[in-house]
Amino acid sequence: MSENPGSTVPRRQVGRHLRQLRTNAALPLREAAQAVEMSTSKLSRMEGALISPRWVDVEALCKVYGADDELTEALVALAKQAKTPGWWNSYGDVIPEGFSVYLGLESAADRIEWHEQQTIPGLIQTDGYMRTLAQMTPRTEEDLERFTELRLTRQRLLTRPTAAPRLRMVLDEAVLRRIVGGRAVMAEQLDHIAKLMELPNVDIRVVPFTGGPYLAMNGGRFTVLGFPQPPHGSPEPTTVYVEQLAGELYLDKPHEVAAYRAAWDDLWRRALDPVRSEQMARQIARELRSR
Repeated sequence: MSENPGSTVPRRQVGRHLRQLRTNAALPLREAAQAVEMSTSKLSRMEGALISPRWVDVEALCKVYGADDELTEALVALAKQAKTPGWWNSYGDVIPEGFSVYLGLESAADRIEWHEQQTIPGLIQTDGYMRTLAQMTPRTEEDLERFTELRLTRQRLLTRPTAAPRLRMVLDEAVLRRIVGGRAVMAEQLDHIAKLMELPNVDIRVVPFTGGPYLAMNGGRFTVLGFPQPPHGSPEPTTVYVEQLAGELYLDKPHEVAAYRAAWDDLWRRALDPVRSEQMARQIARELRSR
């Protein structure tokens, strides 16, 4: 199954441009919607990238806003691209609500920086580890198989033949020591992490218990996604994804990104170097097998 950035990024780009064009034209949302015979709610959702825009609607809005032909053509092309489904669409029955947005951004990113305090991130989980976590939520055996297949398909991102992203990940030592699925499953997971460290585009490091407190300690898990420069126009803004029990946050305002960037830089300084991080993972795996 081939990778596909899907509709998320072009949808966000169209929404951002439409909002800026409307602002430049000094048109209230209601008036702009009425001008193209569209509901205010629909236009609001288009601007917020909550729905995929129809290219005919984008073309009509560009005309109302006075956009030039070149920009109109570019936005229409993006709107058509936004209709292209991502590979994850076929797993809609097992994807948590709202998570498809993240999968689209992750697939399009060329830089991923990830901090985790509690569990091994899904992008690097082994089959045994992910099945143990998946079973914490009531699922049929069929759904469990589908969920596992989704995770394994997603992991091909790191080894895809073209445009594989650069992954930098910082794990708290607690993540390596929390036993999930039993000692054998956990030892296998730690060996897998050590093996992934050999990939040229993957850098996984550990913040040891001896490293003391750090800025992100009270912030929980977060992921910073960076995007490549497109041939035309501005790149997708760096986005911070924060996963919470009550839902997800997608932050891309400069001051929001700067706060998480500072937390990330602090983590990176405190983490063990790649060699010592790998040694810790393998040592804990050996300890688990010797018990």
